Amino acid sequence: MKKTLVTGGCGFIGSALVKRLVSEKVKVRVLDNCSRGSAHRLTEVMDSIEFIQGDICDPNVVDQACMNISRIHHLAYINGTQNFYTKPDLVLEVAVSGINNLLNSCKKNKIEEFFLASTSEVYQVPTKIPTPESERLIVPDVMNPRYTYGGGKILCELMTIHALSKYVDKVIIYRPHNVYGPDMGEEHVLPQFFRRMKKMIDLESKNKKYKFEIQGDGSETRSFIHISDFIDALMLIEKNGSNLNLYHIGNNEEVSISSLAFLVAKEINLNIELVPGPLSKGSTPRRCPDIKSLQSLGYKQNKSLEEGIKTLVEWYT
Repeated sequence: MKKTLVTGGCGFIGSALVKRLVSEKVKVRVLDNCSRGSAHRLTEVMDSIEFIQGDICDPNVVDQACMNISRIHHLAYINGTQNFYTKPDLVLEVAVSGINNLLNSCKKNKIEEFFLASTSEVYQVPTKIPTPESERLIVPDVMNPRYTYGGGKILCELMTIHALSKYVDKVIIYRPHNVYGPDMGEEHVLPQFFRRMKKMIDLESKNKKYKFEIQGDGSETRSFIHISDFIDALMLIEKNGSNLNLYHIGNNEEVSISSLAFLVAKEINLNIELVPGPLSKGSTPRRCPDIKSLQSLGYKQNKSLEEGIKTLVEWYT
């Protein structure tokens, strides 16, 4: 029986996708080397899936993973800002080898559908807010290792549209925008805020105001989408999305980093005072996607940021 392959299925988004597919009675195969993700995320469905622990950079492993597959969700990648600076060569190797190996396997195995997880980092500082899918893509500085992540995804988008699509009936690219939720890892802003704030709590001084350091002055903005809403959106794209289309998946409501910090602090009853700090080189002042294309497929947000932060805090607590 034909199956859906999820590369990077042990990751935060990948594992949530796998669990949704299993709940919908889809036959699923997962390929992941568990270098960043963890198989514990799939514990509840492990008996219902086929799991291959292997490297997306190994063409033989990828060929094995693509046998008798009708649909591929490609999420295997190297995420995490620290990795961009410390392992830029690995980021690029996974990007280039991964998409090239999948291209060759799609040729051999007559894959019917291919869905690529890209990123908002492909357009860096947008020229328009909310940002449409037609935004220009850019690598602002080839000397900055941070841009290996976005640059690698640009390559993946180009390969998917102009090479892989010749051998697959339907290819779609989607760009996640600040997906968050329980068990999302440690290298993202919300779990980092929570971890740092928990350490600051002095049980003997509950009314104390704590100085909380942030990058920038707090006016920088992002828009956040809870993992449950994200998977709902991705399922709509899988079912109703058009061939050779791009979709931004996110929330079209901007929130400042200062507001975000206060929301997390409120959830754990911590009184904070923000202390501004320098921004990382290459950081984006504002980010908010235009999601009209996604909404045209029937997408509606179900979980507010306040509700979503509560689920994250409960899990990390």
